[in-house]
Amino acid sequence: MNTETMTSPIARERHAAAPDVAERAVRDHTLALTLSYNGSPFSGFARQPGQTTVQGDLEDALRLLFRRDVETTCAGRTDAGVHALGQVVSFDVNDLDIAGRSLPSLRRSLNALTHDAITVREVEPKKLGFSARFDAQAREYHYHLCVDSTSPIFMKDFSWFVPGGLDLTAMEAGAQHLLGEHDFKSFCMAASAEGKPTHRNVREISFHPETVMGENLMSIKVVGNAFLHSMVRTIVGTLVMVGKGQRDADWVGEVLAACDRRAAGENAPAQGLVFWRVIY
Repeated sequence: MNTETMTSPIARERHAAAPDVAERAVRDHTLALTLSYNGSPFSGFARQPGQTTVQGDLEDALRLLFRRDVETTCAGRTDAGVHALGQVVSFDVNDLDIAGRSLPSLRRSLNALTHDAITVREVEPKKLGFSARFDAQAREYHYHLCVDSTSPIFMKDFSWFVPGGLDLTAMEAGAQHLLGEHDFKSFCMAASAEGKPTHRNVREISFHPETVMGENLMSIKVVGNAFLHSMVRTIVGTLVMVGKGQRDADWVGEVLAACDRRAAGENAPAQGLVFWRVIY
């Protein structure tokens, strides 16, 4: 005959260890965050030991919020100093994580816990298993050139100062060589291309003059299915050489055909690049 009662230490321990029916029925969910961040204080998006990164800071905030480790997936890993307006990050949660929390309250909590250079703009429920990376159809980047005769004040941290004027017609002609699906090995960091596929599909490269706080800019919009490491910045650096008259427009096609990073122009500085949005 069992003489244990619920008041005995042994009974209480067994009761606490027994799986609760509600816990067995806990459901998983996938959430997606839309982030904006100033890339200046970060060593890129991806978590790196001993470095301040966007992913590291965000996952630290999620750990504080949910009291457990949370693994995130982003739509595109930005390099050190690169900014984002519409980065998307996905991760899984369960009923216990979000019990009593609305999506607006999650957004407010994350904004309170993350770095001042990060803003969580939106928290959205997604179908279970949604991936910010693998479900993306296209990514859009904008690169800002300051084309004034004097260096920028207000856009200094968000543009590349290129004085002396640029031949926009020549740059547009050069960009035509890059549209469509090609091997972009010439336009990525050489070490990152070793043993990996380097074909990508560039859907659009367009040029948009604009004025921000009295400073004259040229915004270069680049849209593609995905991008290699430093690909957008190398495209911009190469097109700027054409715009300066250092090379002709057809040279861009020769660079593409070379499949050699040494054939292309310099990497445009990181601070001019913004990960603008993700298309799903």
